Amino acid sequence: MNTYYYLKLYGLTVPVFFVIDIIWLGVIAKGFYRRNLSFVLSPDVNWAAAITFYLIYIAGIIFFAVRPALASDNLRDAALLGGLFGFFTYATYDLTNMATIKGWPLKIVVIDIIWGTCLCLLVAGLSFLIAKWLL
Repeated sequence: MNTYYYLKLYGLTVPVFFVIDIIWLGVIAKGFYRRNLSFVLSPDVNWAAAITFYLIYIAGIIFFAVRPALASDNLRDAALLGGLFGFFTYATYDLTNMATIKGWPLKIVVIDIIWGTCLCLLVAGLSFLIAKWLL
């Protein structure tokens, strides 16, 4: 698999990630973060920073979870590695915030780590299936 293959896979994975995360942020957890983190949240989203983060993060899912799973040809590997990637990255973010930001809620730490694990597990698994079915 060459660079062009992974660029196509990346392009197909980006909307998958955004749809799943928008469902979480816009429907399921709507208001949850604002209610629990209003003391640190900006009233306006810095879209350039948010989009840059998402684009880098999705590349991480593909590199650390999907690529090895394609090498082993195993959906379970994609889900496991994706879930672990989500767990470690979200745990790093939330636990660092809890350690450095006064009043960072434990409830946010737990729910966000669970969400990150599920999000990355789903995205890695779906990206793997996209690679197998469409590319």
